[in-house]
Amino acid sequence: MERREEQPGAAGAGAAPALDFTVENVEKVSPQAWHFSWQLLQPDKVPEIQYFGASALHIKISRYWSDIPTDQYESLKAQLFTQITRFASGSKIVLTRLCVALASLALSMMPDAWPCAVADMVRLFQAEDSPVDGQGRCLALLELLTVLPEEFQTSRLPQYRKGLVRTSLAVECGAVFPLLEQLLQQPSSPSCVRQKVLKCFSSWVQLEVPLQDCEALIQAAFAALQDSELFDSSVEAIVNAISQPDAQRYVNTLLKLIPLVLGLQEQLRQAVQNGDMETSHGICRIAVALGENHSRALLDQVEHWQSFLALVNMIMFCTGIPGHYPVNETTSSLTLTFWYTLQDDILSFEAEKQAVYQQVYRPVYFQLVDVLLHKAQFPSDEEYGFWSSDEKEQFRIYRVDISDTLMYVYEMLGAELLSNLYDKLGRLLTSSEEPYSWQHTEALLYGFQSIAETIDVNYSDVVPGLIGLIPRISISNVQLADTVMFTIGALSEWLADHPVMINSVLPLVLHALGNPELSVSSVSTLKKICRECKYDLPPYAANIVAVSQDVLMKQIHKTSQCMWLMQALGFLLSALQVEEILKNLHSLISPYIQQLEKLAEEIPNPSNKLAIVHILGLLSNLFTTLDISHHEDDHEGPELRKLPVPQGPNPVVVVLQQVFQLIQKVLSKWLNDAQVVEAVCAIFEKSVKTLLDDFAPMVPQLCEMLGRMYSTIPQASALDLTRQLVHIFAHEPAHFPPIEALFLLVTSVTLTLFQQGPRDHPDIVDSFMQLLAQALKRKPDLFLCERLDVKAVFQCAVLALKFPEAPTVKASCGFFTELLPRCGEVESVGKVVQEDGRMLLIAVLEAIGGQASRSLMDCFADILFALNKHCFSLLSMWIKEALQPPGFPSARLSPEQKDTFSQQILRERVNKRRVKEMVKEFTLLCRGLHGTDYTADY
Repeated sequence: MERREEQPGAAGAGAAPALDFTVENVEKVSPQAWHFSWQLLQPDKVPEIQYFGASALHIKISRYWSDIPTDQYESLKAQLFTQITRFASGSKIVLTRLCVALASLALSMMPDAWPCAVADMVRLFQAEDSPVDGQGRCLALLELLTVLPEEFQTSRLPQYRKGLVRTSLAVECGAVFPLLEQLLQQPSSPSCVRQKVLKCFSSWVQLEVPLQDCEALIQAAFAALQDSELFDSSVEAIVNAISQPDAQRYVNTLLKLIPLVLGLQEQLRQAVQNGDMETSHGICRIAVALGENHSRALLDQVEHWQSFLALVNMIMFCTGIPGHYPVNETTSSLTLTFWYTLQDDILSFEAEKQAVYQQVYRPVYFQLVDVLLHKAQFPSDEEYGFWSSDEKEQFRIYRVDISDTLMYVYEMLGAELLSNLYDKLGRLLTSSEEPYSWQHTEALLYGFQSIAETIDVNYSDVVPGLIGLIPRISISNVQLADTVMFTIGALSEWLADHPVMINSVLPLVLHALGNPELSVSSVSTLKKICRECKYDLPPYAANIVAVSQDVLMKQIHKTSQCMWLMQALGFLLSALQVEEILKNLHSLISPYIQQLEKLAEEIPNPSNKLAIVHILGLLSNLFTTLDISHHEDDHEGPELRKLPVPQGPNPVVVVLQQVFQLIQKVLSKWLNDAQVVEAVCAIFEKSVKTLLDDFAPMVPQLCEMLGRMYSTIPQASALDLTRQLVHIFAHEPAHFPPIEALFLLVTSVTLTLFQQGPRDHPDIVDSFMQLLAQALKRKPDLFLCERLDVKAVFQCAVLALKFPEAPTVKASCGFFTELLPRCGEVESVGKVVQEDGRMLLIAVLEAIGGQASRSLMDCFADILFALNKHCFSLLSMWIKEALQPPGFPSARLSPEQKDTFSQQILRERVNKRRVKEMVKEFTLLCRGLHGTDYTADY
């Protein structure tokens, strides 16, 4: 619960009786809180009210410990003991809260004020003269001992106290464990007591108790696994004890645990046979906890290699547990991380030891591959038909985990793994004896694809054979067809090195394109082939384009797959001669252009809007990848200059110029619609990014169109496209005039928007600020023009700093951090900073003072840093004046704190990180959060 601010007068003497019993009031009225709480615990109150009283006590003790006078510690302790004894046979939820309150008291008093807290608790509850029966006392004591470590884990003790108390609790363990052992092993202990003992043990081991001190209790917990009522609590206790990070130091104890775990194999087998998923799951958790957390320590004990191998085989049994995940079993997935860990540990040994373990464990990992591929198999079609969509999705994710594991195992087994899979697949597909199931074939291919997707298989000698086998697979089923597609996709880089093999798989892919059920796999595979093998595809281009056109016209695929298909065609066409590209583009795009012409005539309505956005999307995806210029070096970033196309104008530009009038016509009807405007801008933005300099012939007409668009109805997407043009073309003299004209136009339109009230357009303000920053970065000359009202721009940006939308504020801060360093070189900027910089500083201080989200403080710190670095004399004058008025920027600040802050800022002109830290400190002071739990966010 958050700590509320104190309300003045709330604790006035006469106020108490009128206060409601609410937690805030209990928190506020410190002196009366105790009185309240004990009253609420009276026997005549209902359990909900009693629970409330106990919770209030806990809040007081855990959060306001410093308010409690030392001379009241003992009486508070005595009263809590009395109440716990009273509720030992009363309401369980109230008992637990009281135990938590006493635990909190003990943690606050340990070790000095109450050195033997735990031993005292045990002694007091074992006293024979208590009115409560033995079992009630015993359960109350166990509850208290269980919540003590839990309260410690969540307590707000300062770090140095936490260390002291932890040490103290570790010593006190000696008073707890013998009692727990006695209660667990005593034949007369009722089930509810033993249950509680196991929970209590679970709670204590999380304090990192030395594993050897837990030995007797762990053994008792293993024995308790035979009792079905105690099974879950025993599993939890054993797993927690084994998993504590410190446990690996106690190798002798770990070695004693292996036979105990192996001793559960019969119980595990029985559970699997009887379909008892809970028991098999629990036993598997124990085996995995020992194997996964301690494989390194146990492998180090070379003389015990056989018992560890037995544990590994037990985990293998759990991996291969019969049934289909997640319908008839949920256990196998728990084991997958173990196989990573074991492999990492084996491969981390020095050469000699590693060689020994490789010899022992390579066969195990080959067996693991078989087991995993068996587990990855789909059930029969009939069974799969009954699965829910949630079960199918869980199975899909499980197969992805198996795929990741196989890819990892490749590191251990290497090329032999691929040969192994290939041999199995070959035997399966060529054997005439028995008909094979599609599930078996699919799983083997899936294993191959898992490895080929991430590992360079270009040197593998089995891939040619595999490519030869693929056409022999009789594809009778969607899942198998999908996997065949994805496998071909995973081998697309190999195909680029062995183009002679393209012809044996491409027909399969083109055939699959016509099946809506294979939409994702066939389209993504074609896209990979077109991207990787584009220089080998010209002989097949006509066929690929024809099939693609056909499926696009028949509308077989969903929108996103249509877009991928267009990207695939973009890659494909990029490798052709210019006249070939134009011919293909013509046949590909003509039907859409005709459609668009028809749509442009119609009166706007929702269904023709969808069609327009779809067609514009297809064009922009095609132009994203259609790139015929040869890069000087393919490995450089997008900034790189491309060599011009030797054969004349770029085909994309030719097409864009042909459809430009039509696009303008569509726009004129749909200017009000942000989605259509965005789709139009996307075509040009994708083309500009891909073509870079080749786009140059389009710059004047695009600038003109953008200006008209933005003047009619301002939209953020038009500003983003303008920013792109500024980024690529503004520094080239030939293109500067149209870009400058566009920049001035959109600026003046946006400034008018500011006068009318910009609050409804945070996205436009955001994009505008990013455009201004880009202009300053790429071409500060844009700010030299006399027609640009730099003062108005500056004032609008200050206004934008006060927007509630974080992205807009971030963009405005970005603008100022680009602007301030230009004070010296751009006269108009220097002048406006001198005149209005104080206004900017005040806005920044208001934001830091609490008006802006704390997540934005780094951005405001950047502005302060830039002011200090580039306008030092002005800042030192302004900051003193600005912080002068009382209560600014926060009523919580003293004059000294303000003074310290301004001195710190003015001193730091080199280290931006230090300025960020100062601003974070200062904003916490302003918000009254300094030194509270809230600072944990930082």
